[in-house]
Amino acid sequence: MASVNPCAAEIASAVARALGGDVRADDLKVEAPPRPELGDFAVGMFAVAKAQKQPPPALAAKVAAALQPGELIASATAAGPFVNIRIRHEWALRWLAKKALVPAIGAGKVLCIDYSSPNISKHLAYHHIRSTMLGHALAELHRALGWKVIGINHVGDWGTTHGMLLAAYHAWGHEEAYSPLDITALNALYVRYREAMKADPDLNDAARGWFKRLEDGEAEARALWQRFRDISMQEFKAVYELLDVHFDHEGGESFYEDKMPEVVQMLEAKGLLAESEGATVVWLPDEKNPLLVKTRDGTTLYATRDLASALYRKRTWSFDRSLYVVDRGQSVHFRQVFKCLALLGFEWATQCEHVPFGLVRFGGKKTSTRGGAGGPGDKPMLLKEVFAEAIDQVAPIIAEKNPEMDPATVGATAKWVGIGAVVFANVVPQRDRDIDFDWERATSLSGDSGPYLQFTAARCAGIRRKAGNPPSQVESADWSLLTHDAEWAVARRLLDFGDVVARAAAACEPHILAHYLLDLAGDVSRWFTLGNDEPQLRVLVDDPALRSARLALVEIVRHALEQGLGILGLRAPERM
Repeated sequence: MASVNPCAAEIASAVARALGGDVRADDLKVEAPPRPELGDFAVGMFAVAKAQKQPPPALAAKVAAALQPGELIASATAAGPFVNIRIRHEWALRWLAKKALVPAIGAGKVLCIDYSSPNISKHLAYHHIRSTMLGHALAELHRALGWKVIGINHVGDWGTTHGMLLAAYHAWGHEEAYSPLDITALNALYVRYREAMKADPDLNDAARGWFKRLEDGEAEARALWQRFRDISMQEFKAVYELLDVHFDHEGGESFYEDKMPEVVQMLEAKGLLAESEGATVVWLPDEKNPLLVKTRDGTTLYATRDLASALYRKRTWSFDRSLYVVDRGQSVHFRQVFKCLALLGFEWATQCEHVPFGLVRFGGKKTSTRGGAGGPGDKPMLLKEVFAEAIDQVAPIIAEKNPEMDPATVGATAKWVGIGAVVFANVVPQRDRDIDFDWERATSLSGDSGPYLQFTAARCAGIRRKAGNPPSQVESADWSLLTHDAEWAVARRLLDFGDVVARAAAACEPHILAHYLLDLAGDVSRWFTLGNDEPQLRVLVDDPALRSARLALVEIVRHALEQGLGILGLRAPERM
């Protein structure tokens, strides 16, 4: 992937010209050298030297000699197979002043992204945060790059499990324990029915029978199902509002009820359908087990709905990329669905990607929605309860550090810091890693935490307040005055923002951006700390021109932190 760092792009073009021939700028990798004293950027000659059958050090020396100082490049030297380049910092700082840190390289492209997607009649438990916030971050990463994004909440509201709930309500719904009928009561009914099935296998047939009645459109089954769905969606939306997560399409699995027959007909026309133990299946190359399309009762399955939904999404939005942010336990399912789409002749099946992620544990235990009120086992850790606990933990800290802050502002700030702490703890690890949630680490104002990043953003806002909240200094700043290494370390990091966003989006790895923001905050903290020890390095110095230039850099930092945190699903408070 070509770099979107403006300095790196210019350097790549200059090096390509120096090499001549068929070398393209996009073929050159421009990166930071291992040590700052070697230069600002480095370009390795390995691949080009191999293609041109030359020794890499000799080619590096040739390129370094050909790169003359100019508006951007200050000097170039060869170090073995690398060309180390120093740039004119003022040029880079003037570019940063535009605050267009992320170029719209995705303009004209469409992303469909399926995430969160809880099952109705169950609480949003803590483990739902991974799909929800990883998906949200991926959607925002692509939006930042100019993609048109269709966020999809493919709610689980169809299938035999809902037949279980209908059967459970028919058997026990009249009991006082399930009044009022809310999400807790629905979950309790579901859990009770699953337990009862262990002792009475006939209940499984009853559940399948109720789902058959639902698919056949029976009025009683439909009315009850709709009631359960409405109760569930109201509960989900309350939690999504806390997270500021919104979707463009929330049709759920039931939305594809009238679209599945066409898919089955397509499979039949292609001669792909077969029977296995009474079920309708598709046998796929290199797969041990077939893809189940219909049960022996004739009811549909996850695969039927996912095939129909993929076709609908392509027809409706003509996506260039379609992501499914679902835990890694569904890897085989999605691999089979995509293979089936390919067998149907859809070349765009290669544009569909499963984005798997690891387990999330709370207190060393995998969270689950199968236990709960009214049933055996541990009560599931509800997402809204985790948020409430996080808010309660950070509120006293914020109040203590800001004695002048009124209670309402303390409460609002604690809300976004507490929620941000939980969110960040789930996006900062690599996506495929299992997570053990740690309260102390998540809510800390130091270390690899969301509150630490929010605190850094608040420090930037505090400096501007202390300066009297002057008008933006960015357009008029004299960037030539910022000559200290600590200032340049911050600016150099900011230059990489667009590249980081592009890499994180391409790899579906929000943790790349999370760790970048931690590095940026570290650079800023070192600059500010040096200012505490060396008064001439403080932002608010007496020299008006230098003061304005440093305030301008602080403003760009605040802008980058606010944008980066927003992509990951966190707010950047003005005070903490």
